[in-house]
Amino acid sequence: MSTFILSPDQAGAIKKIDYPKALNQEQLDVVLEGDGPCLVLAGAGSGKTRTLTYRVAYLLEHGIDPASILLLTFTNKAAKEMAGRVEMVLGPTARGIWGGTFHSIGARLLRTFAETLGYHSNFSILDQEDSRNLIKAVMKDMAIDPKARRFPTASVVGDVLSYARNTQAAIHTVLEIKYPNFQAFIGDIEEIGKQYHQRKKQANAMDFDDLLTNLAMLLDGPDGNRISDRFKYVLVDEYQDTNTVQARIIAGFSKVHHNIVAVGDDAQSIYAFRGANVKNILSFPERFEGARIFKLLTNYRSTPEILDLANESLSHNRHQFKKELIGLREKGDKPKLIACSSAAQEARYIADQILALRDAGSALANMAVLFRSSAHSQSLEFELMKRDIPYEYRGGQKFFERAHIKDIVCFLRLYENPKDEVAWLRTLGLQTGIGATTASDIAVQMHAIESVDMILDGSAGLRIPARGQTGWNDMMILLRKLQEKGRFPNQLIRAITSSAYQDYLEREYPNYRERLEDLEQLAVFAEGYDDLATFLADISLYDAVIAGREKPGIGNEEKMVLSTIHQAKGLEWDTIFIIHLADQSFPNRRALAEEDGMEEERRLFYVAVTRARRQLFLSYPLTLGQESLVLNQPSTFVEEVNPHLFERVELREAGSGSTTWKSSKKAGAWSWDESEGYQEPSVQIAPTTVWKKEEKPKKPIKPGSFLREIEDL
Repeated sequence: MSTFILSPDQAGAIKKIDYPKALNQEQLDVVLEGDGPCLVLAGAGSGKTRTLTYRVAYLLEHGIDPASILLLTFTNKAAKEMAGRVEMVLGPTARGIWGGTFHSIGARLLRTFAETLGYHSNFSILDQEDSRNLIKAVMKDMAIDPKARRFPTASVVGDVLSYARNTQAAIHTVLEIKYPNFQAFIGDIEEIGKQYHQRKKQANAMDFDDLLTNLAMLLDGPDGNRISDRFKYVLVDEYQDTNTVQARIIAGFSKVHHNIVAVGDDAQSIYAFRGANVKNILSFPERFEGARIFKLLTNYRSTPEILDLANESLSHNRHQFKKELIGLREKGDKPKLIACSSAAQEARYIADQILALRDAGSALANMAVLFRSSAHSQSLEFELMKRDIPYEYRGGQKFFERAHIKDIVCFLRLYENPKDEVAWLRTLGLQTGIGATTASDIAVQMHAIESVDMILDGSAGLRIPARGQTGWNDMMILLRKLQEKGRFPNQLIRAITSSAYQDYLEREYPNYRERLEDLEQLAVFAEGYDDLATFLADISLYDAVIAGREKPGIGNEEKMVLSTIHQAKGLEWDTIFIIHLADQSFPNRRALAEEDGMEEERRLFYVAVTRARRQLFLSYPLTLGQESLVLNQPSTFVEEVNPHLFERVELREAGSGSTTWKSSKKAGAWSWDESEGYQEPSVQIAPTTVWKKEEKPKKPIKPGSFLREIEDL
């Protein structure tokens, strides 16, 4: 270990740390023995931040120059938190460490070495909006009009180019994986990428992806050894989330001194959709010769019962470092498993539990509901609003505030009331060849319209410019389709979703698949209505309530959290509800088509489970909607583990939409009583179907899947 000489003042300022007292043995081993290439497998809730903090403190305490320590993180917040903790432990001597995100470190170094790569040191950094605008300019110069050609928009093209650069994949590969419908445009997209890069270079500008790829090139080039020699100790947080370029950067920084501590958990690698590659952490021992592996398995967060479920679930993954979390908390309740007749019943049950927990003294801020897809939150959001339970939504906008939901509502509004100028302005603006001026001209003409029939039979005498004729024809096709469907809101929503609007979503948004899932959930929600006017009135009331709550000075009350699992990573709550645990929903059916898809979905489930400190509720709807005659299978992640890990809760509709429930410690949908024998399952499968006592099995059934037992009947 090389050192630098401290001044007397500096030496006197360093606080002496009792490391064995401050750390457990697993953490202490990393801190004291972290020279050379080291992979630290830090399980959930095992104190990885503390370990990294004390490793840096240990280096400084032993005379390592702060400027020769490089700490790489994925967020500026994490870097500041780590630096703040080190300074809290050691005092001002900790200042001077190179700490930050890959992008911020890249920008800092590239200022110094810009000339090497053909830039000037005062290069500009383009944010996402800047990048999108420049791609738009390139497309305009190439005479590509997304509306006229049904070509992907600048946002989608930018997503393709960015993903290709971060994963070091060819553009045709990215299109095949993420945007198969746009493979016919591969030549144009490659040319856009080429001209976009040239325009950036001419403007002496780099986008966020350039900060990474140019840094990797710099470290691979003649100046690479000089830079690497400067950083004698490299520490990386969340190594499992690195993409191909970031893995190259880390290898480049550590190639001279070989002192790298990479902290991560392959079990929490859940960002493949952003380009993260779990193979980076799995192949660390091969990539770095002589690497040692440390494991942090002592969990300070969750009860043993929650960890038992997490450990067994993860054991089904083949590609992983084998490890099991060990809990230090006292024993608690088993995770509760709840089969619900529908998403609406699931929402009512969860709202009941939240209120009961609050009445028992639990703060709302200590509760969270997690879900695989943002589409799964809709029924619960509506229920929480009706119960006046305040919540904070993480991972995007609240369901009814999302742009595509508002689009569909506006289509429905103009079908219900063709004079609705605001609805026409929004929907016409989505159509091919119709801009703001044309949309306004058409919308004003609608004041004289009495019915949709007047529009379709031509009696309205509407004036449509030639440029907007294609988009207007799409609107006419949609209106005819809506007339065929009648007045049921769910059928109308599905008709809109399957129209040219779907093409619009695909062209416009990188996450169009998630938006389509949202729209299907809206249709499922609408199955509870047989009248369009009532449905629209309820949606309007929802908007009014939300708007009222979010006025300035209102909404400072304590709130619970609704979050996608991806957004919840790194966080924890006393009580966690994981909802919509049905097959094809979680695991997500699209993810299953991808390489390592099932294993990443299982890691996502593991992350969700390990967010809970004390109580865990797992629920799934047996049907997706009131019209569904198909029973959902429970998630694979529920089916594949020992049923005795759960406490099963059985629900019974008690009239007026309310729900009563009872808990059974034994696994299986039918509960066994020594004197009474099998007791019927009390889950209502559909509004008019309840399992009755005469349908009970005549002989004992092995505990297991609820649906396997029903099939046996």
